[in-house]
Amino acid sequence: MHTNKSDWYTSWFDTPYYHILYKDRNYKEARLFMDNLTSYLNLPDNAKVLDLACGKGRHSIYLNQLGYDVTGADLSENSIKQASEFANEKLHFMVHDMREPFPEKYDAIFNLFTSFGYFDEDKDNMATLKSICKSLKDDGFAVIDFMNVPHVIKNLVPHDVKTVEGIDFHIKRYVEDNHIIKEIDFEEGGRHYHFTEKVEALTLDNFEQLMDEAGIYLLDVFGDYRLHKFKKNESERLIMIFK
Repeated sequence: MHTNKSDWYTSWFDTPYYHILYKDRNYKEARLFMDNLTSYLNLPDNAKVLDLACGKGRHSIYLNQLGYDVTGADLSENSIKQASEFANEKLHFMVHDMREPFPEKYDAIFNLFTSFGYFDEDKDNMATLKSICKSLKDDGFAVIDFMNVPHVIKNLVPHDVKTVEGIDFHIKRYVEDNHIIKEIDFEEGGRHYHFTEKVEALTLDNFEQLMDEAGIYLLDVFGDYRLHKFKKNESERLIMIFK
């Protein structure tokens, strides 16, 4: 059995299986979100954008196609290696821990698709928020796109099986110690694999408290990728614009 209890995100995100399981994610919707977001933020044509926790860089690549100077950063060396194949003069990729500030400053920093709340300690969430703000230009904006916890918990499917590329992923979901946990089991090549995803169940109230402590100004909150108004129990997403 292949398992790793420490830093689940390091081991899971670096495997090819993570990308196989999530290969059908809706990128049309993601592109619509990028279009709406960049238009709402009214970014200058040549804006420097940081895609924080960029994975294999699909959204960085699209933002670059929209004309922005984009840096994609992620902790996964494998993901950055693959993303770097698409690099150009205005599209760069780097391995970076989101808790650490960046050497450059950006017009916009995007942390998309629930790429926050992975750490075991609250101080790491605070460090991430502070590093985002330190890496923004004075007139820059940051965006965290997180799951809307009440909606997710209300609609949690305790168990299902997803078959992708001939692999049966057995997925178990539950809430424990204020975390939403997903356990993923599958067989491949005669081996049994077990991975865990664990994301802190942070609500808007939690984020407001964190931002307040960090001296961050929360400008706006949206509830979906079309930037509709946020509704506490109904919205699918929790999209926060801050500086």
